[in-house]
Amino acid sequence: MTDEADNATDMGRRTLLQTAGAAVVTGLVAGTTDARAATQDGMSSAARDEAPLGARLQGVQHFGLTVQNMERAYQFYTEVLGGTEVFRHGDFQGDGVQNTLLADQEIEANARGVNPRTIGVPDLRSGAQRLDVRFIQFDNMVLELLQYREADQPMGAAKSFAEPLEHMSPAFPRMMHICFYVRDDVDFNKFIADLEAESARRGMNQVRANRTIRVMTEADRKAAPRSANTNRVTAEPSNGWELIYCKGPEGEQLEFVKALGPVKQRFSEALAKRQQTIVR
Repeated sequence: MTDEADNATDMGRRTLLQTAGAAVVTGLVAGTTDARAATQDGMSSAARDEAPLGARLQGVQHFGLTVQNMERAYQFYTEVLGGTEVFRHGDFQGDGVQNTLLADQEIEANARGVNPRTIGVPDLRSGAQRLDVRFIQFDNMVLELLQYREADQPMGAAKSFAEPLEHMSPAFPRMMHICFYVRDDVDFNKFIADLEAESARRGMNQVRANRTIRVMTEADRKAAPRSANTNRVTAEPSNGWELIYCKGPEGEQLEFVKALGPVKQRFSEALAKRQQTIVR
């Protein structure tokens, strides 16, 4: 196959998977319009500062994911899922960064009488470890990838400061997941099959979706029929919800969903009600 054909194939794969480029939560990248927005609804800055906390928010701006291998995670969220890089920044270190991000963990280590490193606290203060970030834009959500690394490791390295968590069951308290919204007209079963295939092609073998039928081995999971890729919920009030759980390349918990019919209407009505009743 020629390079031109390879490029066309890669472009086709990206186009196919870019249809999932949005999250189920509402978010926005605000900043340049803050001052104008504060006056458009007739509320002064002083009045805004006395309003309920919810009226002082603009929504969800981003979700953060700490990764082990920055380049691998970046490739998955941009080249596989079709996100667009906003910007990247790195080599964060110093007292201010340490205090801002890690003060609570240093207090915990002090209370336990242990070295902060033993509970996974990097030393950004001295610069022994560094923090790098990359922001990736999807249709209505931004994902921030973060990597804490040793100072002698290059940016984007495959080695993080701390070992990744294992056995990342979504049943553990404080475990979070990122949910992507699949377009209504997409064949969900095929989407999951293509996601797994594209990820495997890139060596991201951790990207494995669950099945709706019981499987006891990886061979069983792979042999399951494609129809078992999608869980379609018919019971109220979730009727119309379609979903699958999937691990990402870092072992992170992902979810892909469709919201159709009654459940889609419920989300729409809830958003409209919020927009009508929230103090502005």
